[in-house]
Amino acid sequence: MAPATLSEADGVRYLHLGTPWVQGAMRTAKPQVLELEYIQRMMAWMLLRPSLELTRGHAVQLGLGAAAITRFCHTAMRMRCTAVELNPSVIDACRLWFRLPASGPRFELLEMNAADYAADPARADTVQALCVDLYDHNAASPVLDSAAFYRDCHRLLADGGVMAVNLFGRDASFERSAGRIASVFGAAQVRSLRPTKEGNTIVLALKNAAMPERAVLAQRADTIEARFKLPARKWLRMIRPWADGAATLDAAPDAHD
Repeated sequence: MAPATLSEADGVRYLHLGTPWVQGAMRTAKPQVLELEYIQRMMAWMLLRPSLELTRGHAVQLGLGAAAITRFCHTAMRMRCTAVELNPSVIDACRLWFRLPASGPRFELLEMNAADYAADPARADTVQALCVDLYDHNAASPVLDSAAFYRDCHRLLADGGVMAVNLFGRDASFERSAGRIASVFGAAQVRSLRPTKEGNTIVLALKNAAMPERAVLAQRADTIEARFKLPARKWLRMIRPWADGAATLDAAPDAHD
């Protein structure tokens, strides 16, 4: 496994795996702020959870990165969190340089393969928010991207739970990956956001619950913005359904973006 390396510019600390590819970032003066846009969009799972249940339950991150999602879910949302990371140098870097929370009643860090975590039947139906961001040092495509892996992720989630997946990389195929997710969760249960300018596309998948109406999503977006200062109204403008076996993506820029 590639060793974690650091860089800093303009008050932002970046995590790398021995290459220029950015694996995560933290603004040193505001460590709880989600610095990278795609990381902000990973939190769009919040739109698919009822506002009264938003901070309840168990949030799991498969792939630690620079611990941004873990810090936010643990500190800002006060959720019970588990982070799963295979690379020990990433864990060390997060402890030393990226304000990784200390282990305790609300936070568990597991140094293990995310596939093994997801495949453990003892963990079935235990997760309300599952964030999947799994890339190696080349960042060419997701490390885990099979239908079998997404079936394990589906089993991890409790009914009404949401998975957010980052799809990125020169060898990645959004259509293929999102199709696998839709084959497991059901096409009607899958949504995607427009790609970021860097090319990250976030896919959301809801387990065994009806997709909320647009008016409900709008109310939830208002709540998220007021409580957590995240750009949820912007997410709402760019979220798209899965239709006819393919994501409905509008390549034209949003006037508000």
